[in-house]
Amino acid sequence: MTAEPLIQLEGITKTFGNGAAAFQALKGVDLTIERGEFVAIMGPSGSGKSTTMNILGCLDVPTGGVFRFRGVEVQKLDRDQRSLLRRRYLGFVFQGFNLLARTTALENVELPLLYRGENKAQRRESALRALDQVGLVPWASHTPAELSGGQQQRVAIARALVTQPDVLLADEPTGNLDSERSVEIMQLLQRLNGEGITVLMVTHEEEMAAYAKTIVRFRDGLVERIDRSAHAVEGSPA
Repeated sequence: MTAEPLIQLEGITKTFGNGAAAFQALKGVDLTIERGEFVAIMGPSGSGKSTTMNILGCLDVPTGGVFRFRGVEVQKLDRDQRSLLRRRYLGFVFQGFNLLARTTALENVELPLLYRGENKAQRRESALRALDQVGLVPWASHTPAELSGGQQQRVAIARALVTQPDVLLADEPTGNLDSERSVEIMQLLQRLNGEGITVLMVTHEEEMAAYAKTIVRFRDGLVERIDRSAHAVEGSPA
């Protein structure tokens, strides 16, 4: 018997608006993602890649089709159940970092655990462990203004990791970084993937997509091509 895929999209459609104003962003997307994959999702503006990422992140629901996560049909879950799935299994990294400006790196990383109701000692221990994963324990007491762009993104990644998610979803994680910092972040994501975390990343940069094991290319609301034999760029962990 083969292991069940982590994620399955079957005939996924998404329509925004009604009547003459309706726009079909996804037109029947089929996609399977196995545990431990590093997937780069690419495509021109309006291709459907961001809509797909929102569905994968349980931030939106499809209009039609089947979305299975760990065998569960997500489109059948209510809002609270999707929220629980998101908090338990998914971690998010955004282009804009989204850190609290007057809060230390440690406190920023603790935030998801605060929402979970964990006590202070548990939050601190878990947050320090996540900061250690991204090499930032010495900067734990620094605010975002005292950190470089690359360090801020590392804090954001640590915040996504602190709940020990199965999947890390990264939306243009290097979009606000220079070339050197971008490479550092990609090497970090590559290392985390090597440690067993499934990584799904939206990017428009071929150089960044080259770090992934699989490249999924969208066009006009459909998967145009999947390159599962993509040769991932290798580099020492940052």
